[in-house]
Amino acid sequence: MSFRRDVEDTDTDTDVDEEVVDVAVCPKCSKMTEHEVLRRTMKGNGEDLLARCVQCSNVQNLQLRPPKPVFIKTTLSDRMDSKFALVDSDDDELICKDDYFQHEELTYKITRIEDSKSKEAKKLEASKISAMWAVRVDRTIVPLTMTQGEISVAGSIECEPDKMFSGGAIKQMNGRRRRIM
Repeated sequence: MSFRRDVEDTDTDTDVDEEVVDVAVCPKCSKMTEHEVLRRTMKGNGEDLLARCVQCSNVQNLQLRPPKPVFIKTTLSDRMDSKFALVDSDDDELICKDDYFQHEELTYKITRIEDSKSKEAKKLEASKISAMWAVRVDRTIVPLTMTQGEISVAGSIECEPDKMFSGGAIKQMNGRRRRIM
């Protein structure tokens, strides 16, 4: 069961007046509605609620438990280097191909997810993922060739992924001014 507290601003000019609203999916209304909490009982790390739908007065029991942590076997690639890591997640989190995540202060993009039968999936709950692959995306290595007359030297520069280069611009590289062609 999903249950969440929404905060609504009642004054658009300031954040002083906020109204807290408890919402859950009502099985009778078949949608997310406001609920009144009638009873709250602590259970381990979570709680059990007896809640009444404000729209239809249906009363239901809600069991709220924190998600369990899982560790996903992940291959993290950074250009030509790859390493194995255990990436932590909540067991019920839906993870999708092309999602971004942070690991050890670096940003990665998920490129492949596999289930327990090594079958590729576009999205899975974290607890159902047997292997995952991701590439680093918080930096880009731009290969380049510097030419002077008939001599060309290969090199590269590291920059942010959204860095733009313009033809004709002058850039300082290796102690020399170079024109981008």
